[in-house]
Amino acid sequence: MESAKRSALIRKIIMYVILTIMAFIMLVPFVWMILTAVKTNQEAISVNPFYIFPQNGWHWENFAEVWKNYNFLILYKNTLLMIFFRVLCACLTATMAGYAFGRLKFPGKKVMFALVLIQMMIPAQIFIIPQYLMVSSLGWLNTVAGLVFPGIVTAFGTYLLKTGYEGLSKDLEEAAAIDGCNVGQRFLHIMMPLTKSSMVSLGIFTALFAFKDLMWPMIVCTRAETTTLSAGLAKMQGQYSSDYPQMMAAAVLAVIPMIVIYIIFQKQFVEGIATSGGKL
Repeated sequence: MESAKRSALIRKIIMYVILTIMAFIMLVPFVWMILTAVKTNQEAISVNPFYIFPQNGWHWENFAEVWKNYNFLILYKNTLLMIFFRVLCACLTATMAGYAFGRLKFPGKKVMFALVLIQMMIPAQIFIIPQYLMVSSLGWLNTVAGLVFPGIVTAFGTYLLKTGYEGLSKDLEEAAAIDGCNVGQRFLHIMMPLTKSSMVSLGIFTALFAFKDLMWPMIVCTRAETTTLSAGLAKMQGQYSSDYPQMMAAAVLAVIPMIVIYIIFQKQFVEGIATSGGKL
């Protein structure tokens, strides 16, 4: 008995050591980004000698310079609005489509769902030209609506919610039908609340994908006052191609919104990822 407890303790210690090392490795790029942001440019590009910490003081003015040169409040606003509306549209359309594919019977159901799966297999870059032409025709260039447009519907979300609805028991829906509920009432009051974890997972993934989206904002929003954080940083690289501290300072400012969102919704993040079985 003692040997079994000792073996279990050793395994737990080894596991925690490995996880600690992996967590440290994952944090190194972020720590290095912050350290570079407070260096001088000479310290940042120096190889011999190689500086880990700033040698001539911590230059917080790099953040002030970047904040002055780029209106980060507008970049924050555009990015957060894009994330909010993409999450809202994705959850709304995916939960309705997922319920239809997962619980209802109608002609052409298998063919339509096959088209959804095919869309997941096609690279997103293929849709950029037709999406751009549609946004241009609607007059949505350089607008938040144009940024949100590709995220109005999501094939991945439809598949995720379909799987969630298929995992629910039919008894509740049948009982509601016996009580006189129509399809809309069964969906709205019975089935949709039970897929909360799937919608949380979809919201998490949609928010992350929207925050990291680079190509579409650079194509559809060419003005500095309508672009997002990712596109703003990409354009900054050309202007400050040799000023790495300012580039790193801008990167630190860019990740602040997602850190704040994670801190606020930490419980939902953990529950959503654990329930969906996914990983970031």
